[in-house]
Amino acid sequence: MVQLHVKRGDESQFLVTSTTDAPLEKLIRQVTAIYNGRLKVDRVCSEISELADHGVTLPPNMQGLTEEQIVELKLKDEWEEQCIPSGGAVFRKDEIGRRNGHAPNDKMKAVLMRTVEEAKALVSKVQANVCVTVEMVKEALDQLRGAVMIVYPMGLPPHDPIRMEFEDQEDLTGTQASLQVIPEDECQLWWAGKEMQRGKKLQDYIGRNEKTKLVVKLQKKGHGAPAREPLVSDEQQKQMMLHYHRRQEELKKLEEADDDSYLDSEWSNRQALKRQFQGLANIKWGPR
Repeated sequence: MVQLHVKRGDESQFLVTSTTDAPLEKLIRQVTAIYNGRLKVDRVCSEISELADHGVTLPPNMQGLTEEQIVELKLKDEWEEQCIPSGGAVFRKDEIGRRNGHAPNDKMKAVLMRTVEEAKALVSKVQANVCVTVEMVKEALDQLRGAVMIVYPMGLPPHDPIRMEFEDQEDLTGTQASLQVIPEDECQLWWAGKEMQRGKKLQDYIGRNEKTKLVVKLQKKGHGAPAREPLVSDEQQKQMMLHYHRRQEELKKLEEADDDSYLDSEWSNRQALKRQFQGLANIKWGPR
């Protein structure tokens, strides 16, 4: 199996496997689904963390308003009494006024946060050298959906971003997240400075060796070729600078030292070899 290390820019994303005879159309579709799916998992995990801290989202017409403004405008959250977390709610005010403040208790919060960590670990496997699949992304979303159902068995309001994400009705217009998502028909794969064209097979670029490992980069159509990575990484550059600094310090000390200081060294003793043959080396004089 061919192993592909997928990157976006200089940032590692995930590992995926394929075969040399795989059509690039199918491979691009697979990589795009995993990439966008991981972004969805990250968005849901972020929202669930907020849910665990401050409860469900307020209706759009109440978000960002102060309590006085809500009273003055005679607004009411009709979902507040319906969406009560299991085990009762604990009031934790949302300072930015986005959520109603009726958060789950510590036990239910722990259920949500533990699932968030498990879901993130399931789709972030580059360091563990584990390849991610579309099924793993779906499993991570199912785990998150199950945790939310445990804490909120009655469900979330239709305007809550978590529910909208689960129902694929999220609106990312005007958000930073919208810039990260790549539609499948606009996704390009680049390798070795070349775009891997749809309609061809992977073997047209890398040959027929199934044990090949390569780094490919995701790029949005129309954005040109991705920037080449530097020959030396940041960590390698730091080590090189550290070595250079140490070397400079050593040379500086040698320059400051006296020219005849070497005469005090054992290796500069002309009689050392003769004394060694005579068995007189390492002899010390003094009282016992």
